[in-house]
Amino acid sequence: MDERKPFLSITRKDCTRQTFRSSGPGGQHKNKADTGVRWIHPPSGARGEASEKKSQHQNAKVAWRRMAESKEMTRWIQMQGGMAAVIDSAVDKAMQPRNLRIEGKDEEGRWSSEAMDTEGSL
Repeated sequence: MDERKPFLSITRKDCTRQTFRSSGPGGQHKNKADTGVRWIHPPSGARGEASEKKSQHQNAKVAWRRMAESKEMTRWIQMQGGMAAVIDSAVDKAMQPRNLRIEGKDEEGRWSSEAMDTEGSL
């Protein structure tokens, strides 16, 4: 089966999580607990913030989604994809036969490019 590898992966380790006290209506609990959550992805500058839910866990999920869907994150992902295409193109160009030197051992055990036969095998 074809194993797929992710092109790009962003985890909690790549981001900064901040908590804060929510403002607005909600009673005493909202004024005393840090239920608001802000996720920041420093490489892209993307931010997601949520404080409308009662629990920090729920707000963290909403904030993460907002960060992932932000225009800064979208731009950053597109830029990463473009960089990957440039790198792939450079590797393909570098790996062309005219840029490679293939050597093998000759009969005396020395490395030589002349040890290769006409088909390119040892």
